[in-house]
Amino acid sequence: MAKQNVAEQFVDILVRAGVKRMYGVVGDSLNPVVDAVRRTPGIDWVHVRHEEAAAFAAGAEAQITGQLTACAGSCGPGNLHLINGLYDAHRSMAPVLALASHIPSSEIGLGYFQETHPELLFRECSHYCEMISSPEQMPRLLQTAIQNAIGQGGVSVVTMPGDIADKPAPEKSIETALVTERPSVRPGESEIAKLVDMIDKAGKVTLFCGSGTAGAHDEVMEFAEKLKAPVGHALRGKEWIEYDNPFDVGMSGLLGYGAAYEATHECDLLILLGTDFPYNAFLPDDVKIAQVDVRPQHLGRRSKLDLAIWGDVRETLRCLTPLVRTKTSRRFLDRMLKKHAEALEGVVSAYTRKVDKHVPIHPEYVASVLDDLADDDAVFTVDTGMNNVWAARYITPNGKRRVIGSFSHGSMANALPQAIGAQLIERDRQVVSMSGDGGFSMLMGDFLTLVQLDLPVKVVLFNNSSLGMVELEMLVGGLPAFGTSNHNPDFAAVARACGAYGVRVEKPKQLAGALKDAFKHDGPALVDVVTDPNALSIPPKIKAEMVTGFALSASKMVLDGGVGKMLQMARSNLRNIPRP
Repeated sequence: MAKQNVAEQFVDILVRAGVKRMYGVVGDSLNPVVDAVRRTPGIDWVHVRHEEAAAFAAGAEAQITGQLTACAGSCGPGNLHLINGLYDAHRSMAPVLALASHIPSSEIGLGYFQETHPELLFRECSHYCEMISSPEQMPRLLQTAIQNAIGQGGVSVVTMPGDIADKPAPEKSIETALVTERPSVRPGESEIAKLVDMIDKAGKVTLFCGSGTAGAHDEVMEFAEKLKAPVGHALRGKEWIEYDNPFDVGMSGLLGYGAAYEATHECDLLILLGTDFPYNAFLPDDVKIAQVDVRPQHLGRRSKLDLAIWGDVRETLRCLTPLVRTKTSRRFLDRMLKKHAEALEGVVSAYTRKVDKHVPIHPEYVASVLDDLADDDAVFTVDTGMNNVWAARYITPNGKRRVIGSFSHGSMANALPQAIGAQLIERDRQVVSMSGDGGFSMLMGDFLTLVQLDLPVKVVLFNNSSLGMVELEMLVGGLPAFGTSNHNPDFAAVARACGAYGVRVEKPKQLAGALKDAFKHDGPALVDVVTDPNALSIPPKIKAEMVTGFALSASKMVLDGGVGKMLQMARSNLRNIPRP
């Protein structure tokens, strides 16, 4: 049997760790690893057009599967292109292993062609970032990187010079068992007892949920029922907690809606469940706060806590719920449910007034029709900016759908490359990229990746020929809109020129048929929808600081654009309030 080189050993370990794909662009120092991927069963090389897309795709795959994924870039400029997508993956806590290939080891530090120092450059967007400078460091260094990515949830970066990758691997290298799944973390008995005491003493309790409630929907509902507690959520908690929720009072934050703000400020005890919600201006400073999080570094960094609980949400609630006393009064919960329904009634009119006849098309209408026609288990990838608004308000979660975006890092151009990673997991599952014209055009080259790989991603392009969110920020800040307009082509024609299905929609009556035809198409498709750039209305008393930095100090809505099916759910929950 031929002796392995370091690159082959590297790839074998990735396969052992469950990695099924490595995303990237081939080149020079990376060639030994790419060739090892070519010859190794169980792992595929995914050729993209830009390394940033590779990192976004890997991050999306990791978010959906919860498993380790990988991406790679060649020396210097190649791996530098990874950095934005890796920041997003890291801040989304997606386990990603990035290979930053390097110049020949004998030339490091001498100003060689394409020289950078990736072991320094990637430190801020990774839990672990080290260089393999000799074959003897394999496989221990890679194994350490993998376990950091999986164990801490985020990115690990391994730098490896091309000449090291081509050298023979050590004959008696140590290969240890790999950690491939995170454990459940149960809080200590004393912390549980303290929280039980706080809950039993509080008259009014509100739960505020984030992405850490994934897999804990039933436990949260049981807990809320026992406490008669309103349940609000952050944007990243929406897909996990909003559906089948008779206690729902909406979302807090700049894009928020409903009564979540009031519920978190008018309670006696606020319990933060699995959320690292960054906008502390939305959180109260005059109520007691307890926080539950599996990552202890998140505890207390957004607000002053009265109790910090280190544990994952599901295990914590399984311990906690049987111990707390059942609250009998629904007065606070019912009042918040009524406020929530009233708040949604107040904004829905902006969506219902002749929206199906308005030209240019209201983006709210596009999102609403998309929500109706998309599959029950569709994956939506959402561009940053106004598309976050439409996804937050119109895409209806149901426990099977997924909504992926750059919700923590806030990068443009994320939706299309994330759709690549989402679609490669399961080609028969519907994947919809909710793209803005600004984000789509930024990484438009990777639309060619959809065509080359024949990925049936459906790109729904909200084309308002502007950077809408930035324009809003300028207007609210008292500045004239400047540098925000885009001179766009007919994107549907571009799609057809690339070899994909493309259709342009300029009238509302064309929309449903265009989406249905695109969804039926067996391959990549793009629906270029010309939307109204003036679809937003700005309340007269909103101040600049309420938008700048995404910090609101009041419960007023910045954006008035309807709330889709959430109003129906709020009305249904009101009907379920017991009558005296």
